[in-house]
Amino acid sequence: MKKIGFLLFLLAFIIVMAPLQDRAAASEARVQIFLDGSALKVSKDAKVTNVNGSIMVPFRVIGENLGFDVKWEQKAQKVLISKDDTSMELVVNQKNATVNGKKVKLDTPPLLEKNIVSVPVRFVSEQMGLRVSWDNADKAVYLTTAETPPAKDNGVGAGGGDVPVPPPVTGTDAKPGASSGESSEVTDPATTPNVGDSVVNGISFSENRLMVAFQGGTVKPKVFKMSGPERIVVDLPNTSFSPDFLGGTAAGVGNQGKLDVSGYPDVAAVRYSLFSSSPSTVRVVIDMNNSKDYSVYNENEGLDSGLLIVDLNKAGSTETPATPPVGGSGKKVVVIDAGHGDQDPGTTGYSKTKEKDFNLAVALKVGQLLANEPDIDFVLTRSDDTYLKLAERAKIANDLNADVFVSIHANYADSRAASGSETYYQRDASKSLANVMHKYLVQATGLPDRGVRYGNFHVIRETKMPAVLLEAGYLSNPKDEAALFTESVQNAIAQAIVNGIKEYLGIQ
Repeated sequence: MKKIGFLLFLLAFIIVMAPLQDRAAASEARVQIFLDGSALKVSKDAKVTNVNGSIMVPFRVIGENLGFDVKWEQKAQKVLISKDDTSMELVVNQKNATVNGKKVKLDTPPLLEKNIVSVPVRFVSEQMGLRVSWDNADKAVYLTTAETPPAKDNGVGAGGGDVPVPPPVTGTDAKPGASSGESSEVTDPATTPNVGDSVVNGISFSENRLMVAFQGGTVKPKVFKMSGPERIVVDLPNTSFSPDFLGGTAAGVGNQGKLDVSGYPDVAAVRYSLFSSSPSTVRVVIDMNNSKDYSVYNENEGLDSGLLIVDLNKAGSTETPATPPVGGSGKKVVVIDAGHGDQDPGTTGYSKTKEKDFNLAVALKVGQLLANEPDIDFVLTRSDDTYLKLAERAKIANDLNADVFVSIHANYADSRAASGSETYYQRDASKSLANVMHKYLVQATGLPDRGVRYGNFHVIRETKMPAVLLEAGYLSNPKDEAALFTESVQNAIAQAIVNGIKEYLGIQ
């Protein structure tokens, strides 16, 4: 009897503690929320929190601040939200919502805690036509109506400190604030920022080189140094961010961010932002640990696209060189492409893993190995969780006159039975590279050999050099997925890619 009593006590304890453990995932750090530049008023007992990556807001805050009609049905544990022609129903602890009668899946369901019901602000806001952006540095959510984008200091100011959002500028005498040095401008939030002639589609940093891909017009960058602290500033006049790069967020709305840069002794961080709205100017700042010279390479193709490279390896010259700052001294140039990124996760695995994470992990390992090869100079199309268009990935390789292009991916099929490694080529000139790469890939994964195949994929079709796309395995297959997300297999795949590249290029 004592044993049974203890087991019943243990079961009761687990049942009571389980929801507490789930809620422990919620961030205790206070999150602020802004609507068109103005902070929403939230009572102390109704915090805006981050739960497993979803920003949760008390539903009454939405009603009081965003002008939505909100109702709470206690018995059904249901939140009803409506405005104009849009109505939605969200039920506590249920991941399926209803929008205008249609079921929509939620990443995080509504939560009920201390008699306060919180709902995911991104889902509710986007369904109601608001733009949503997240500032991880300031731990703040920015909501913007289509007519009145907010004015926000972008954090790319002198010293890179966190600066609160300025209040809206009102009145007939209101004018954009002037600034000097690297401080951000404050513009009238009632005025839509001017859209640049060109758009930035991608920003990456690898091998001590900043690369900025843009499209739609000639860009004449201004690159200069600043001190106190040391930094290299890149201004791109008449340029804005591509909505694709910003994950669908409109230009001028909270479009600021930071690359995950590590392993470079000279560089502390890389930050980017829409610095000015009149004219629209993108600014990228390389925060330096010490003063360092650089070279600039700017390749434009009229109204098509371009690539800007700020190279910290070639010190002593800030003039634009005639050739890209990659592949000197007879070195072979290799471009490694980690497929997908940021808002484009690629396929989702059997246990909810994301393809983009696998692709990046292997690409970074390949980069570490290639850094030890004296006869190879390499570039990663992305070195962190950022988004880059397919055309820009191919363009980077073409502009660098690369010798080899390798795109890293993982596969998916509707059937869990599909398993194995595949290598794709598009042009006959790439087939011999595909054969060599596939041989090493199959050995590394230990998965079934699904062969070398023709594939009409953009990145291997539009590149001018031998190019392949590797599908290491099927994330829809539990066994493939488990293998691909182990450190040992990822290391083996990375080494296989390097071995294949070296054999193809005839490098010992």
